[in-house]
Amino acid sequence: MPSSIDILPLRPEDRSAWEGLWKAYLAFYETTLAEAVIDLSFTRYSTPAHGDMMAWLAWQNGRAIGLVHVISHAHGWKAEPVTYLQDLFVAPDARGQGIGAALIDHVCADAAAAGRPSVYWLTQSHNATARRLYDRVATDTGFVKYAK
Repeated sequence: MPSSIDILPLRPEDRSAWEGLWKAYLAFYETTLAEAVIDLSFTRYSTPAHGDMMAWLAWQNGRAIGLVHVISHAHGWKAEPVTYLQDLFVAPDARGQGIGAALIDHVCADAAAAGRPSVYWLTQSHNATARRLYDRVATDTGFVKYAK
């Protein structure tokens, strides 16, 4: 992890920093969400009472430069719960510093400490930049996602 990066849990007072990154992430995926959904997501991720939904921000020199959202859930093939890394985003001007890998490492360490040693995530097949990182830090399972 870059030495000048702090990865901290998302707090209610981080709303504007988080929202800027979140909306940039949504724009990257060419999507928008209703403000009510953004509000609900922020509340879920920034409230410890929602123990199955967690988020962290990567901070550098007082600026939020990355975010990660995770959801823990039961699994039909495992006794212990698993961790789904739902969203990962690093500000474009902060890329190439190892921040994405640091956020993934942080999620994996948190998951292992909480008794959820399995972490998984999805990405679009054409997201070559993200896939280069993912191929370095994890194993491509070969699964294809379908939705209805």
